[in-house]
Amino acid sequence: MAPREKKERKTRSALSDVVTREYTIHLHKHVHGLGFKKRAPRAVKAVTEFARKAMGTQDVRIDPSLNAAIWNNGIRNVPRRIRVRLARQRHDDEDSKEKLYTLATFVAVDEFKGLETQIVETNDA
Repeated sequence: MAPREKKERKTRSALSDVVTREYTIHLHKHVHGLGFKKRAPRAVKAVTEFARKAMGTQDVRIDPSLNAAIWNNGIRNVPRRIRVRLARQRHDDEDSKEKLYTLATFVAVDEFKGLETQIVETNDA
């Protein structure tokens, strides 16, 4: 058999653009079985790791409102799910190591049933 031709893989050009999406993060599966004093800190780390994977940036910033929502019931009682808006944005300073960063903010919802990932239109005119 003749060797198969290798196709050139496209690099992800989607990482270079600015986009905002809303996600539901199931925190319970990240903190289940943990000791009480590690639950809220681990939930914050889980949100950071989720944003890193979903948006493809190493620099993830947690908004104080999101941090307050995770810690609202104390260190032990983390909410089971949380709705998060992840915004991939450009750095203002040009000497930064990364060109983009992700800002994670809290979105208040009444219930999570039927919610899916949504792309949020931003008006940066």
